Amino acid sequence: MILYSVTIVIQPDIESEWIDWMTKVHVPDVLRTGCFLDCQIWKLIGAENEEPTYILQYRSPSLEEYHRYRDNFAPALQKEHTERFNGRFRGSRQVMEEIAIAHSPTP
Repeated sequence: MILYSVTIVIQPDIESEWIDWMTKVHVPDVLRTGCFLDCQIWKLIGAENEEPTYILQYRSPSLEEYHRYRDNFAPALQKEHTERFNGRFRGSRQVMEEIAIAHSPTP
C-alpha cells in the first residue's frame, strides 16, 4: 500500500472556502482518476498561533498507480488548486510505502 500525503497550510480567512472546495470538488476529482482507494482529511491540532494546517492522505494500491496519477493527472489538478488559492497557501507532499500494521493487543 502507498500513502500519498499532502500537507497544506492555508490562510485563516479562506479556511471554510478551502475545505468546502476540497471536499466537494478537488478530492472527488482526484479519486475519480482511479489511482487511489480513498482519502482522509486531517486538521493538525496544537499551537494556537499557527495557520490552519490540513493533511490529506490518499491510499493507493501500488506505486505504479501513484506514478500513473503523478504523471497523468497531478499537473492539471495541482494547477487548478494553485490558480484558485494562489498566494494563500503553502503545500508539501510525501509518498510513503506501508511496511507493517500494528494492532493493540487484546486484554
